[in-house]
Amino acid sequence: MALPRILVLVLAGGKGSRLELLTETRAKPAVPFAGVYRLIDFPLSNCEHSGIADVWVSVQYQPQSVSEHLANGRPWDLDRTTGGLMMMPPFQGSERGGWTEGTADGLWRQSELIRRHAPDALVVVSSDAVYELDYREVVDAHLGSGAEVTMVTTEVEADDAARYGIVQLGEGGKVSDYAYKPDQPATTTATNEVFVFSPAETLARLEALKDEVGEDGLEDLGTHLLPAQTKDGLARAYPLGGYWRDVGTVESYWQAHRDFLSDEPPIDLDEQDWPIHTRGGRHSAARVLDDGQIENSLLSGGTRVSGNVRGSVLSPGVIVEPGATVVDSVLLPGVVVRAGATVTRAVLDDNVVVGERATVGGDGDIALVGRESRLEDGGEVPAGGRFPEPERS
Repeated sequence: MALPRILVLVLAGGKGSRLELLTETRAKPAVPFAGVYRLIDFPLSNCEHSGIADVWVSVQYQPQSVSEHLANGRPWDLDRTTGGLMMMPPFQGSERGGWTEGTADGLWRQSELIRRHAPDALVVVSSDAVYELDYREVVDAHLGSGAEVTMVTTEVEADDAARYGIVQLGEGGKVSDYAYKPDQPATTTATNEVFVFSPAETLARLEALKDEVGEDGLEDLGTHLLPAQTKDGLARAYPLGGYWRDVGTVESYWQAHRDFLSDEPPIDLDEQDWPIHTRGGRHSAARVLDDGQIENSLLSGGTRVSGNVRGSVLSPGVIVEPGATVVDSVLLPGVVVRAGATVTRAVLDDNVVVGERATVGGDGDIALVGRESRLEDGGEVPAGGRFPEPERS
């Protein structure tokens, strides 16, 4: 029996405004993670290990940051003569051209290309979460269920549930109710932004919804499409048994790094049977110099540590000078922490320079310093602070 023809559509076009300064000059999928990775590496690695070779990446905001990282798709075995990786930017030239105004709207705009590709299953995934999942197993479960959509679900904290699509489950895994970012979530069972659709039925439903609410009204998958499929009894759930964390806010991004500094990380990024692949960099080995001290931290290639680093993640090319202290922080590529400076519970974007004896963060909310910022000698960014400070409207 032939394997089903699977197309994966990676939604990488959102601005990611909740990540604040981290997405001012890059798309959210291109945000670095755990030192050497980017967020989009996780769904692409899932595609590779699931044996899926047809992967389309929908880009819109700051597309060059995604394109530069993906190149020809080689790290994920997607550099194919036929099929493989294809970038899907906004386009003109048909009635479906123009800027995407939400995930369902984006799916509608690409529907003619999807029909021509004629997949048996369409897997739509976001690229702002950290997890491992065999998409082919979800497809197999979907194709045997009679559902129009299968929603991969996970459990979330009650006080965070309002950020997600929330489902209630009936018999046999059927989704009996779906609410998109509800004010009062009925459960803590959330969709984790991985959906397997029956293409023909779903695209036909999108056409009908477009006629009903107008092109501008399609918005996100959770606005009209998923509720309609649920109402008709055609939605099922596929529980994800392992780790999943959305990293769409500064706090959750920082906390995800904390997860990977534990004695037993939730995902082994170097697991022989399921490694997370990324575009390789050109950096020499990390070096701990002079009186440098490291405790429970991740060091990437090209880092130079002469100070004290505890409970932190250092991306490629980071320098911590003598007498500097970095605690419980995430430093992205090229950050320099000058002598005597202190960085605590903070996220520092690319090429930030923290001046001598300066202080960033402290006990409390996570501090954030934007890309290529220069904090003067003796300067201060308080706990929960932003540098540069956002403009007030």
